[in-house]
Amino acid sequence: MLLGEQDQFLSYNGEVLVFQLSNPKHAEEADDKTVNLCVRRMVFNRDTKLFVQKSSGAFSMRASHSKIEMVCCSCTTDSRTGIILPCILMKNQKQNSIKYFLLLLHRSNQFEPSFYFKLDYELKEDIRLFAGPSLLWRHANKLFYISSNTCVVQSAPVHLSCVVWTGEIVGEGTVVLGIRTACLPETKDPDGFSVSDRAIWGSEFFGYAIQSQKFLSGTCFMPHAYSRVVSSVYVCRSERLRKQHRISLVAITHKSQLIWFQNGAPKGVCELPYEKPCSVKPALTSSSDLLFAVSFASGNSCVVQRRDSLQVASKWQKVKCVLVDDFIGSGSEQLLLLFKDDSNTDVLNTFKITDLGEVNYAGGINYKHDVPAAEGLQENGLLTVRALETRLQAGWTSVRELQQHLRLQKRVILESCRALIDLVEGRTHILPNSKEEGLVSLWDDVENPPDSLSKETSSASEVPEHFTEELWQRVVGDSLVVGVKLTESFYLSLSDVSLSLVMDQDFSSISPIIKCQSKIIKLNKAFSALAVSSSQIEPPPKKMKLDLHSKNDLRKEFPKRSSRIQLDGAKTVTAVTSLPPLLAFHRVCCVVLLHARKQNHQNDGLQQSKKITVLCGKILLSLEDISSGRYSIKMLRDNSYCTGSMEDILAVLAVSVRFSFQIVSCDCTLTPVSSWLLGEMECTPFKECQDSIFCHKAGNIHGTVFNWAQKNPFEGALTIFCRNLTVLFQCLHSLTRVLPPGCSVKLLRGSKAALNEQLALALEKEMLTLKKSLFLKETKAGNSLTWGNESGKKISKAPLTSLLDTEEGVQQFRKKLQKEREESVQSLNQTLNGALYQKTALKIAEAQLSSDMIVWRLAKS
Repeated sequence: MLLGEQDQFLSYNGEVLVFQLSNPKHAEEADDKTVNLCVRRMVFNRDTKLFVQKSSGAFSMRASHSKIEMVCCSCTTDSRTGIILPCILMKNQKQNSIKYFLLLLHRSNQFEPSFYFKLDYELKEDIRLFAGPSLLWRHANKLFYISSNTCVVQSAPVHLSCVVWTGEIVGEGTVVLGIRTACLPETKDPDGFSVSDRAIWGSEFFGYAIQSQKFLSGTCFMPHAYSRVVSSVYVCRSERLRKQHRISLVAITHKSQLIWFQNGAPKGVCELPYEKPCSVKPALTSSSDLLFAVSFASGNSCVVQRRDSLQVASKWQKVKCVLVDDFIGSGSEQLLLLFKDDSNTDVLNTFKITDLGEVNYAGGINYKHDVPAAEGLQENGLLTVRALETRLQAGWTSVRELQQHLRLQKRVILESCRALIDLVEGRTHILPNSKEEGLVSLWDDVENPPDSLSKETSSASEVPEHFTEELWQRVVGDSLVVGVKLTESFYLSLSDVSLSLVMDQDFSSISPIIKCQSKIIKLNKAFSALAVSSSQIEPPPKKMKLDLHSKNDLRKEFPKRSSRIQLDGAKTVTAVTSLPPLLAFHRVCCVVLLHARKQNHQNDGLQQSKKITVLCGKILLSLEDISSGRYSIKMLRDNSYCTGSMEDILAVLAVSVRFSFQIVSCDCTLTPVSSWLLGEMECTPFKECQDSIFCHKAGNIHGTVFNWAQKNPFEGALTIFCRNLTVLFQCLHSLTRVLPPGCSVKLLRGSKAALNEQLALALEKEMLTLKKSLFLKETKAGNSLTWGNESGKKISKAPLTSLLDTEEGVQQFRKKLQKEREESVQSLNQTLNGALYQKTALKIAEAQLSSDMIVWRLAKS
């Protein structure tokens, strides 16, 4: 049978359906003309390497004074039975109106009319068939659709410029993905981070669910920036996880590109060999390779292979149609390319079946080789290729298993973060099913939670109800500073205090833990600038894991030396983190957690500590607040003072690096230092702490904090809080120009004299503790241990020579000597119970850790 220009080809269950319109020979008058729609089922014969006709059918239509044409065909689901059937859209055009009707083809080759409708215009733009069967199209930038259930043309409440895809989305049914003019909301958009894309490009993607008649966000498919270039899309996979759509798709653009998108983000791009691509189809081959067949308006085609990257694997010219199905019955899909051939018009005579691997059939080629050597050479080459593919496949399997393991680790970390937040906030955390997560439980599932969990949750009850005075946040340059002001009574019972920031949103692709640096800042109005200390105030832990905190005993042991800087009623713990990564989310909510060790004093003088994690509150950060300067520091001059609040001062100190210098002048006084600070550096003291002054000078130096403590007219200490070393060198360069000649400036790393004195006292305490432990003994009721000169019987003080004169004296001396030996051995073998030994070991370790920490501080100074 001859092929025509209007013939339609469709693949269905490995068969090729050829639809043709033909006029019967007996039609003599045009007024009573009958048109037949013929279908031929063609299957591929692997023996003859040709397509043969399996069966055929026809459907007759009266065409009096009208013109009947085929519009499009596709395989859709029949909603009555759930069976996928071939479906073809027909057009019957008359002078006044156009009638469209839909036909279903059954296995018996019988056509069944599904529904029809009339229009006063012709369907030309974005015609799509989908489940039902149903039909949608675009006309005058409006979306219309009709289904076999209603048989009524309906319009969607949307104006659009293009439909790029129609198909099924998990949880939403049939969804239309289109492009429309950007609609910028007047109020705040929950999807606000894409508003800028829509404003720049002027268009946006959107999804419209036909059944529920609701709109879906286009950013779960692709960023809005691609709406100007994308012409067609194929969704490869869709799933719904934690109320969010996870979609993988491939798109072709007007710029001859094929782009792979995953969860709304581009993952790969490939340059296409021809211009004006119009459609894309996927194919999963026997080697588990994912191929994308791209058709072009010029009649050319190419195949893009997706392995480690997207790349063009093959290309052809003068292609009439590209179909994807299992044509040879191997259990995997192949590509069928039907070529244009003006010289030969037989049905399916010029074709090519391939999967870019082992399968390769072409119409008109003789497969009987006359030369056996060539056949053997080809067979050897095929075996080599198979071996290489097997090794490559094994390598890819290992890579996929490793990627799966990394994804599993990430899910476990994210679930642990959620469990920590729920534990701190007092909510019951529901663990995911191990089978759903692909995990195997290492212990039996029990209905009642273990006692350890109840003990962990009870730690929050040990924290007082009002332990924080204030939670605040500031933006200083590129840093976000979060501060928690603790009450003095609560802070004095803590050690190893730090803060952590955890994002409250459910971001499945990133870790919710925010990297930050904690600092402890204590302020009083007399020594504010000297009271900034890092959270790391002890050496790295050794192998001995004892629950001791030697630094607390140092405060208890040397109260006179540590009481010079008193607290001003509270202590503030700050966390500093980088701000730009958080701005990518446009609006982010963070949970502020306080981590510390809470100390309990026992009756025996020992200290026990327990790790606690408490919720301090939540902070909200958005681009609008930052743009309006809501969290910016405000350091203004007011009557020779700086009006910055206490939170502004703490924020500046938290992001600054501290340097202290000793300035000594032998010949002249250091009066120029004060004049330099107030004059050239344009500094003003803080109202809250007047010993510290803020630099208002324009340039990089602006925002630097100074503290000038003059010991006598010829000696003083200058402390500088600056952002970086560049600012420090600028300040020192300016200072050296005003200092008197012969003045020395020395960088201070700490008071070694005080540390040496503390080390001597700590070593003395360690020696006394060791000495006391050597003379411990245990006495029991009714059986006291006595040894040495503590024996109940007194040794005679008679001279040794008088005892050795007689035989009886020698025997008595031997008995006394033997008794003393036995008592000495007994004293060396005495035992202690476990509780007394534990107390002794803890005291020794406590003293050793105290001296070790002071030695570490001396080494760092």
